[in-house]
Amino acid sequence: MSIPEVSNTITATLQNYQTETEAEVYRILDFWVQRAQDERGGFIGQMDSWGQVNPGAPKGSVLNARILWSFSAAYRHTHKEQYRQMADRAFDYILTYFIDPDFGGTYWQVSATGEPQNTRKQIYGLAFTIYGLSEYYLATKNSQALQVSQELFHWIEKHSYDEARDGYLEAFSREGELLEDLRLSDKDQNDPKTMNTHLHILEAYANLYRIWPNKFLKNQLKKLIQVFLNHIIDRETGHLKLFLSANWKPTVNLVSYGHDIEASWLLEEAAEVLGNPALLTEVKAVVVQMAQVTAEELQPDGSLYHEWNKDTNHYDTHREWWVSAEAMVGFFNAFALTSEETFLQQSLHSWQFIQKHMLDKQHGEWLWGVFNDYSPMLTEDKIGFWKCPYHNTRACLEVVNRCKTLLQ
Repeated sequence: MSIPEVSNTITATLQNYQTETEAEVYRILDFWVQRAQDERGGFIGQMDSWGQVNPGAPKGSVLNARILWSFSAAYRHTHKEQYRQMADRAFDYILTYFIDPDFGGTYWQVSATGEPQNTRKQIYGLAFTIYGLSEYYLATKNSQALQVSQELFHWIEKHSYDEARDGYLEAFSREGELLEDLRLSDKDQNDPKTMNTHLHILEAYANLYRIWPNKFLKNQLKKLIQVFLNHIIDRETGHLKLFLSANWKPTVNLVSYGHDIEASWLLEEAAEVLGNPALLTEVKAVVVQMAQVTAEELQPDGSLYHEWNKDTNHYDTHREWWVSAEAMVGFFNAFALTSEETFLQQSLHSWQFIQKHMLDKQHGEWLWGVFNDYSPMLTEDKIGFWKCPYHNTRACLEVVNRCKTLLQ
């Protein structure tokens, strides 16, 4: 992270931003401590917007890996013993119920009581498990967390890596055979490669490299960054290509503003971790472009629309919690890289939108999102397969740490 000169006029702003986001970390995670633990072990699979728990809901690998990451990262930051206990709880549950003892990898989903229910090996899920386990290792130095992370890395490389064209294929059977239905969810295209999976392999491999500077891992992380630069980022527009064929031809013409701004800072972070000066210089230029084109779409209220279909010129105007969270970090990162105070104001504006519209003052945590008229999306989960403490906890921790760095 490049450090701009911090003028006296913005010092107080940064101090206040740090104070508010640090308090929010505690508010978010205290909700998960109080409301998300399952007396049968691990964490509940689903809670609705009104706080009602579905005790029979299955449990997803992504939710549990994200819980592991969140409490591990929070423990590293706060040294709060309760967060260590929650991280331990998530770690134990993942190792007991999600790791496949026979064929390796992680199950996509288990039942409410922990029995394997969907044994497909979605690479997105394996990546998040690496991300959570590597953060847990950073927090605890638990050697088993490193060992399992390494095993999952090798599983991905053995089954998913495309030797001929680079990148990673999406989904496999329990035994490791490529599936016909590759989709991450019903909303997705059935394409062999996606931006989303590659983005989360990128963050997972970068975090793993912090604790395991392995030569093969380093090589694959470098290739991943180059895949983004050469195939996934449209270098003319600065937007990401979301769904792709095996040979990198885009199959849809959609823009996801949340992923654009999230990828901008994660890509720069990965290049920093890799330690390749020439590659980092190239990445920084692209990162700033991505932040600039996303900033152009920032609404007057400080939010970003969900998606834009460029073929039909249709905007999906609802706002989701994770998009605003990633905007906080992405714009702050661009500020640090360029010293342009406009980026800092855009980060703050994103946080102000969250404070006004996303924080659930009645039931706790954050709402899934709001519609264009700001009415809450109450039919969506408060806790669920995709609703977790990862985006919002991470955004607040990133802002706290970045403010501290600039104020030193």
